[in-house]
This record gives sequence, C-alpha cells and structure tokens, in this order.
Amino acid sequence: MIKLARYLKPYIPIIIICAGLLFIQANMDLALPDYMSKIVNNGVQQSGVESVIPNVLRDSTMKKLELFMGEDTANMFSASYHKVDSSSADFSTLKEEYPSIEKEALWFINEDADLTDIELQVAKAFTAVSSIEKMAENPEAMKAMGGSMNMSQMPENMDFFTMIEMMPVSQRGQIKSGVMEKISTMDNMLLEQAAVQLVKAEYEAIGLDMGELQLGYIKKTGIVMVLVTLASIMANVLAGLFAARTAAGVSRKLRRDIFTKVESFNGEEFDRFSTASLITRTTNDITQIQLVIYMSIRMVLYAPIMGVGGVIRALGKAPSMAWLIGLAVVVLLLLIIAIFSTAVPKFKMIQKLVDRLNLVTREQLSGLMVVRAFNRQDFEEKRFDKANMDLTNINLFVTRVMAIMMPVMMLIMNVLTVAIVWVGSHKVSASLMQVGDMMAFLQYAMQIVMSFLMLSMMFIFIPRASVSGVRIAEVIDTEPSIKDPENPQKPPEQASGRIEFRNVSFKYPGGEEHALCDISFTAEPGQTTAIIGSTGSGKSSIVNLIPRFYDASEGEVLVDGIDVKDLTQKDLRAQIGYVPQKVNLFTGTIKSNIKYGNENATDQQLLDAAETAQAMEFIKDKPEGLDTPISQGGQNVSGGQKQRISIARALVKEAPVYIFDDSFSALDFKTDAALRRALKEKSGGSTLIIVAQRVSTIMKAEQILVMDEGKIVGKGTHQQLMAECEEYKEIVYSQLSMEELS
Repeated sequence: MIKLARYLKPYIPIIIICAGLLFIQANMDLALPDYMSKIVNNGVQQSGVESVIPNVLRDSTMKKLELFMGEDTANMFSASYHKVDSSSADFSTLKEEYPSIEKEALWFINEDADLTDIELQVAKAFTAVSSIEKMAENPEAMKAMGGSMNMSQMPENMDFFTMIEMMPVSQRGQIKSGVMEKISTMDNMLLEQAAVQLVKAEYEAIGLDMGELQLGYIKKTGIVMVLVTLASIMANVLAGLFAARTAAGVSRKLRRDIFTKVESFNGEEFDRFSTASLITRTTNDITQIQLVIYMSIRMVLYAPIMGVGGVIRALGKAPSMAWLIGLAVVVLLLLIIAIFSTAVPKFKMIQKLVDRLNLVTREQLSGLMVVRAFNRQDFEEKRFDKANMDLTNINLFVTRVMAIMMPVMMLIMNVLTVAIVWVGSHKVSASLMQVGDMMAFLQYAMQIVMSFLMLSMMFIFIPRASVSGVRIAEVIDTEPSIKDPENPQKPPEQASGRIEFRNVSFKYPGGEEHALCDISFTAEPGQTTAIIGSTGSGKSSIVNLIPRFYDASEGEVLVDGIDVKDLTQKDLRAQIGYVPQKVNLFTGTIKSNIKYGNENATDQQLLDAAETAQAMEFIKDKPEGLDTPISQGGQNVSGGQKQRISIARALVKEAPVYIFDDSFSALDFKTDAALRRALKEKSGGSTLIIVAQRVSTIMKAEQILVMDEGKIVGKGTHQQLMAECEEYKEIVYSQLSMEELS
C-alpha cells in the first residue's frame, strides 16, 4: 500500500478539502446533542430561561440581590444594567410589553454585558434572597435572625429586607454570613438550577408571558438544529463526492499503469505472471484499493474527530459518568483485536484463490471444444467446484467472523445505553444532573462507539487492500527484461531486411539447458530462409529472437548490420511483418483485423494483401466482404481462414522482413502453393523467414535450416540437404513418397 501512496499525490488538495468538510460535518453532528440538551433543559424544564443572569428584573429585586453580593460583584452587576422608570425616554415603549413598569422601575441588561464570570455569585444571591423570603414567613426564624435587635420596635408592615438594611453593619453581616454559609454547601449545578427557577419567578412577577418565551426559545433552537443538520448533510455529500472522485481517479490511473506495464512485458514477464493473475490484479485487486481509499477518506478522517470530540463533549456534560464510556471502549478494542487477528490471515488466501478460480474458468472456456471432444465435462465441473468451494469456504469464514462483530457491537451499545440511563436517572433524581444533559451524554456515547465501529471496519478492509496493493505493486514495479538502449541507433532509411545470427545461444529464463546453441546463419533480402525440424528443436526460439521477444543469451542478432539490442523495440518491429504460430484475431471485422498491421492502409492495399494471402476466395463469398464481423478470438472463421487473415495483416505492413512461424499449417496444399507463389511475386525484395513442419512448404526456399536439439545440423537448398543431411532426409521421407520427390 505504501508503494502506491504516490498515486494519491495529485489528489492531496482534494483530500485536504475532504478533511475540512468532514471536520465541519463532525462538529455539526457533535453540536446536535448539545442543542437537544438545551431544548430539554432550558426550553422544557426552565420554560425558555437560558441563564441565571436575568434579562430584566425589578428595582426591588436588584436591591435585594446587591445585599448578598460582594461590593465588586454588586458594582459589576448593576453596571451591566440600565434602569428604566417613568422618567426614562423609552418608558412609553416598554410599558406595553412590561405593564409592571408603571408600578415599579425595571432594570434591563445592556447589550454588551458579559456576566459569565459572576454567574455563580448571582445564583448564590438569588438563592439567598429566596431563603430570606422563606424565613420571613416564619416569626421564630425572623426572631432568631434578628439577634439582639428588638424586633418589637419595628413597624408591623415593614419589609424584612428593609429591616435588614436598618440593622447594624455587624448584625447584617452576621445574617449574610449565616445564609451564605448554608448556601455554599449546595452543589453548584443544583444551585444554578434553583436560581433559574427564581429567575423564572421574577419574569412571572414582571408579567412576561412564559408560554410565549418557552415556545420562542424552542423554535429558535429548533431552527438552529435544522440549519446545523443541513450543513452536516451538505458537508457529507460533498465529502462523499470528493472521496469517490479520488478513489475512482486512483483506480483509473492504476489500471492504466498496469495495462501500460503489461504491454511492455516480454516472454519472461508473462512466464512469471499468469494471464488469470493479471486479470485479477487489474479488476478485483484494484476494486479493493478503490474501496479502501474511499472508506479511508470518509471514515479514517471522520471517526477520530467524532471520537475525540464526543469524549470532550461527554466529559463536559457528565465527567462522573466517563467510566461507562471507558469500559465500553475497552471491550470494543478487545473485540476488534480478536476479530482482526482471526480474519486478516485469510485475506491473503482469498486473493490467491480468486487467481486460481479465474485460471480454471479461463482454461475451461478457452478449451471448451477439447473438453467436449473428450467428454471431460464431469472432470472439469469437479475441478471448478473444488476451486469454487475453496474460495467459498474462506469467504464464508471471514463473513461469519464479520457477522459476529455487528450483533456484539449492538449488544455493547445497548448495554451502554441501559447503564447510562440507569446511572443518569439516579443523578437526575439527586439533582446532580439535568435530563437534557443525560440525553446528550447518551448520544455522545453512541457517537463514540460508532466511531470505534467505523475504525474497526477499516481494520478489516485495510489488510485485505494491502494484500491487493502488494500484488498490484509487483506488476507495476516489475522492470521488463528487454529494454531499449539509452543511445539507440537508427535503422537505415532504405532498410534491406538482411538478418544475421552470429554464434547465438539462448536459454529461457529459469531454464537449465540452452534452447539454442551456437546458431549462425544469414537470411538475405529477396530470398526465403526456411527452418524445419522436429518438435522442440528450437525453430520458434530462433524467430522469437529477431523481434526481441526474448534476448539472446550469447552472440548477436543483426538486422541490416545493426545489433537488435542497439535498436528501439519500436524501430525494430516496424521493419518486421510477423505471423505467430498461434493465430490471434480481434473482435471487429476482417477489414479491421487486416488494417491492424497498418492503420493508414488504403482499401486497395487491404485488398492486395488479402489477395496475396489467398483470403479473397472466402471473403468474396461473404455478403459483407471485408466488413464481415469477426467474433472474439475469430471463433466464427475456420483455422485456415484465420491464418490467411493473419498473413494478410502482416503483408499489409509492406515490411522488409516477414516472419511466418508455422503459419501455413492449416492450409491445404493447393492454397499453400498459391500463397507461396504470390508471396514470391509481391514481396520479392523482402527477407522471408518461414518456420514449417511440411517439407512441401519449404522445398523451393533458397536456404533451409535443419534444427535438432537447438543446433543447426544442416544448411543449404533442398537438393544440397538431400545429399548431405541425414536428419533432413528422414523428415522428407516421412512426409513424401519417391514419386512426389521425383
């Protein structure tokens, strides 16, 4: 996977944008439980009262609160408000909304006021005022609070707070200290909740419509939640789009590079990688990479933000319940480690078994006629079933392990939910937590667990993708055994096509013995050089060295006096018209297959090439002529017709060298003879190299090479070889009678 990281380099800006979008989405998602908590706490339980700092309060309440504040706090508090009474300019405007202003002056908070630092002191003052008011209803409490002061001397209807103001400073301080000492023992959260209820009572005393205030707060917070949700959805959609484009772009580049690399492969590389394996690497393996890139961008970036953010916000709501999340995370990690260690080793096996299944399928489909001819359908079915079942069993094992994970995860989440509700409900009943905070904590806990679940899924997908990445990197990093020279020579403008082998020996990669030993000959322009010999004698090995499908292990192969290793492969192969031993036609038409040899060929050149290759005799019989469709692999034409189309494809190139590797084997003797005559007439100036099994095909060649066990055991014309070469005579007598020879 690390080797393929360079493919992400062009997409770094997009990935950064995705990270930003996912950060926005995560923050939006994390904000929703907090807004929900505010609706429950402030909107429902507190009737829309958001803070212990009132927006408006009566003049009498202001004086009462100042009695239980420190001097600095009282000054800061009163300075944050402005007083409105009948003499104020905005009195007439405010009295419609606040009718009580006609009876008593009101204090309104300033727009730029920031009393966050003294919220706790204000809450204590409100609670102290409430405590004093309750005590005022109890004569014994009043007497006790009055201390040494003679309460009988006080006017009967005098307000208790007025009485406190009239007390000596020492006695007033004693009362204040006693009340505040009692309040200081209360929990801060409980204190703030009580103070909010007192602010609510103050609003009611002023005459505010609490129902309207509550509904307005819920609507405002609800609208914000909708906007936050829309922002999260938009960020999610855009991040998904960019992640998909990145993953698809990387997979497209990988497929292109693999195909380009495979096009540069030679025989040695194709011996190393099977066709079935290359197909799997180009399809299934790259799909795994594409999937993991998409999921990594979407989950690996998103999950940590959600997890860390969820922990921070959950601790802010209820630090004392953090152990519940910690316990759930530990259990999840143990589960992930167990699944990871069990499933990951199987992923390497899966990709190898996919290769095996593709190989068996490809062999059976390409060799279907042979299978039917020998009635081996049952055997092939069993072979396919074995490969299929091996892959199925491994996949089932991995799927079952993964299937266990989800219900266990859900069990952990449900147990965690019950535990949070159980512990949280006790804290709510003890006034240590608000209901909304418990609900928000529950949602944050679920978000944290889901983050770990996302990461656990990545722990499953990344190892499988890493296996695919290694397989893809093996192909891309494979250096072709045959390379163009750093300073190549240019072929002559008027190439003659002279081929020369000088003491050439060749060994196939991994082979122990040489396939060719000390081969030396010259194929002159305008002449036909034929190569004949028993099966495995090295005939095809010789012709494969000319276009550099393989390189000679020793010696030199020269074209027009230039070593083929000193030419670029493109320049070298541009001079050669090649017809392989195994004919391969492409899906299209006869015309497109012949034109494959020269894309700039005119229709007349195509017809001339087809005429020379003796292909026109069956092309004329086709209603569409040259436009006759060719199915995959040329399945809709006979072997002889495929060979003639392939020969026409080489001839339309009009090259100085033509190589025919046993390309006349499917032709009847009449067509064979006519084709050789036409070749001599149409390409008389070119060098013809013909590999053949039939003596009749090569009898009139100017030079015949007789191969045996990788060596040239005879060289000359037919007559010379009949007189001097025993191996050649054996081949001739095995095919022709004395009458045919005479």
